[in-house]
Amino acid sequence: MLKKIINTERIEKRINSVISNITHSFMEGYSVDHISKYPIPSKDKIIEIINDIIDILFPGYFTNFEINNFNLQYYLGNKINKVFETLSSEIAKSYRHEHFLQNNSCELCDECIDQCIENGVEATLFLLESIPEIRRQLSLDVKAAFDGDPAAKSYNEIVFSYPGAFAITIHRVAHILYNKNIPLIPRIMSEYAHSLSGIDIHPGAKIGESFFIDHGTGIVIGETCDIGNNVKMYQGVTLGALSFPKDEKGNIIKGKKRHPTIEDNVTIYAGATILGGDTVIGKNTVVGGNVWIVSTIPPNSKVLMPEAQTKAVVQTRG
Repeated sequence: MLKKIINTERIEKRINSVISNITHSFMEGYSVDHISKYPIPSKDKIIEIINDIIDILFPGYFTNFEINNFNLQYYLGNKINKVFETLSSEIAKSYRHEHFLQNNSCELCDECIDQCIENGVEATLFLLESIPEIRRQLSLDVKAAFDGDPAAKSYNEIVFSYPGAFAITIHRVAHILYNKNIPLIPRIMSEYAHSLSGIDIHPGAKIGESFFIDHGTGIVIGETCDIGNNVKMYQGVTLGALSFPKDEKGNIIKGKKRHPTIEDNVTIYAGATILGGDTVIGKNTVVGGNVWIVSTIPPNSKVLMPEAQTKAVVQTRG
């Protein structure tokens, strides 16, 4: 049998041509490269940080050793110091990169690097100081899941295995950093939760206490959503925006409320789509599956989609 002769010279020439052409494409001004700029936060480090924070929020659940009263303080001390050092550094990177984008140069970053570091330290300390309050909120979320799901056998089961609890946990952390105007990092956190749970919660969304997501796959909650207390939501729900307003140059106008408000004690069943910044779902309302809502629903209502109809019927309950 004859061996096929490989022309290594021809392959090397083509590979060199590929490298040259790809390198040249970086000079075309595309927006999909990050060359000769200050480093952006590391996605891998942010994921490592969020998992360390989960270990702090739920000590003893995800470790491979027992946490008890004797080693708890030592364990928390190690975790908190690790989060502080790593997250403050990543936040400083995010500030420096943001300054670079705003000023299109590195000069400002060279002048204010100490301020970027200080901002990273302060934001990280603020998040760590918020952990007792986050734990209080999460305890209410877990209780809401247990009370709202007849299949739930224990709080442990919810913390260990419910994708909704996982997504809400990361959201409550990311939302604090979002409110501190930290660039990039809150969105990296929320997309990490999205990738594992199928639940897409923008870190800007305001979510009240005792929030329960059942099943959860395909849920989308937009940036300017405002969700009250004791809200229950099933899979496939979209809390989204209508068409975006544009300025005279055709650019999307940002910074306006684009997503709905959900008041207290509302239940939203699977597949419902609720759109628009002016849309309010009144308290104690039940939104049935697969409805399409673009206007305000009064409190104490039931919104259903009758068979063979495409328009929702609103029935006000006494």
